[in-house]
Amino acid sequence: MAAHCCSCSPSAPTAAKLFCYSASSQLLNHQISSSSYALPCGRIRPLERSSCERLAFCLAEGRSSKLGFSNPSLTAVRCEVGVSEPVLGDSQESLREGLSIFGQKSPRNASQEEDEGFNPMGGWMGEADSWREECGVVGIFGDEEASKLCYLALHALQHRGQEGAGIVTSDGGSMKAITGVGLVSEVFNQEKLGKLAGSSAIGHVRYATAGESALRNVQPFVAGYRFGSVAVAHNGNLVNYKELRARLEENGSIFNTSSDTEVVLHLIATSKARPFISRLVHACEQLEGAYSLVFLTEDKLVAVRDPYGFRPLVMGWRKNGALVFASETCALDLIEAEFEREVNPGEVVVMDKDGISSLCVMHRRQRKACIFEHIYFALPNSVVFGRSVYESRYRIGQILAEESPVDCDVVIAVPDSGMVAALGYAAKAGVPFQQGLIRSHYVGRTFIEPSQKIRDFGVKLKLAPVHHVLKGKRVVVVDDSIVRGTTSSKIVRLIKQAGATEVHMRIASPPITGSCYYGVDTPRKEELLSYRLNVEESREFIGADSLAFLPLERLRSMLGEEAPTFCDACFSVFAMHRPIVR
Repeated sequence: MAAHCCSCSPSAPTAAKLFCYSASSQLLNHQISSSSYALPCGRIRPLERSSCERLAFCLAEGRSSKLGFSNPSLTAVRCEVGVSEPVLGDSQESLREGLSIFGQKSPRNASQEEDEGFNPMGGWMGEADSWREECGVVGIFGDEEASKLCYLALHALQHRGQEGAGIVTSDGGSMKAITGVGLVSEVFNQEKLGKLAGSSAIGHVRYATAGESALRNVQPFVAGYRFGSVAVAHNGNLVNYKELRARLEENGSIFNTSSDTEVVLHLIATSKARPFISRLVHACEQLEGAYSLVFLTEDKLVAVRDPYGFRPLVMGWRKNGALVFASETCALDLIEAEFEREVNPGEVVVMDKDGISSLCVMHRRQRKACIFEHIYFALPNSVVFGRSVYESRYRIGQILAEESPVDCDVVIAVPDSGMVAALGYAAKAGVPFQQGLIRSHYVGRTFIEPSQKIRDFGVKLKLAPVHHVLKGKRVVVVDDSIVRGTTSSKIVRLIKQAGATEVHMRIASPPITGSCYYGVDTPRKEELLSYRLNVEESREFIGADSLAFLPLERLRSMLGEEAPTFCDACFSVFAMHRPIVR
């Protein structure tokens, strides 16, 4: 098989392009299309190397016999300059190994580990009546201040999870870990970061989608097995977790956490494939669900995204050549890393001392990116799934004004997630936008409630109405979504108590009629307001003078040709069960 690199620039000796070979030895189209699973051309910049000795390689759609999979006609290829050769696979089978989890507890929070009911996200509103944040992951390779950069990147991703945070570093020979319950600033300080020596690191901020809120469930997890150590941080949810865990326990595995992420480490440790990347691929082959993963070994940083691309994962470069992976581009911005591209669905990106390489080893699927990243989860200054989150929310607000206009005096937002959509609504409607609700940013994880009952105490603690803006006004309130509806009813009541004559709710998403099983913590569908009630009944329930949602067809129209590549099942799967009133 002759290797031909696809149009590398001769003026950039350290640059290369990604490509795949099919079973028939034909070079696949290097652009992603419906007929190929090659990666798009992109620069590969080996870390601190004077020449391009090891360029990118990947697998065409299928399975390599050298990785222990079913299709013997496919071969992994490493591209040297004018040379190709198989590089993965090992004829020697490894023995079945056990797995041990270890980590360094945060002394300040260690006493909380046994409190199985402890939940620092226990609900500032009193009930779990909102979409909960995703987890956030970070990976850094090739910077002597990796732990500090990881800490800063986790700060940028704090909105994705506030239950716990952790960082694991490697100095090339050993790995160190610090995890704790609480916010990033509560878990880490200068002294702790000073103990995390090494030029590579991974980090995690947690919102629990599987497993209770205990210290033992805070990631990254670190495991020791026969061939070394491996750490993992995970954003997503494995829908076949129970089946995988039952099978592993039947074969002798002992679990130390109740998190679905731990099964990934057990699958790696018990795999008979060699070397480590083959083990990792073999493990990911068995996973079902949504996962964006970053792994760290003594000498490698690896990023993996599920074949559907449910959860976001991006990569970028710092000026010193350090590689960065993160859940959102806002983390890259904070640590001055230049965005390169997304990690593609089904892709495994490996970074080590020899440079960066890419594997596309999982069957190609139709991308199903979570649309709620654009509606709620991501920060407005992020670019997620190739789209500006700010632009998406602003346009959604404009669509709401077009579809559901109402005579009003002022437009306000439920901060912070409804802010940009409210700006779009106000601009389209030609009505002033003002801050009618002020959010307190200083409410801790716990607070003392007075013995005398105060109605709607949780909402009042977090949101303060601005009477001057609301009194005597017809108010449009823009929020990102309605889940159970209990919080929306409290917000409507709060605004009317502040003197508003009319309150019109505009929701920057379609009615939520189904639960999500891919990493978003939502109630059972029977608890969802829009599953039980139509729009008019929902309006009566929350006490608003009018209520309107973003029409699903307009959301899909906004996404254009990309609409089929987004998952909107929470809006559409169970919609036929209820008569939706427009």
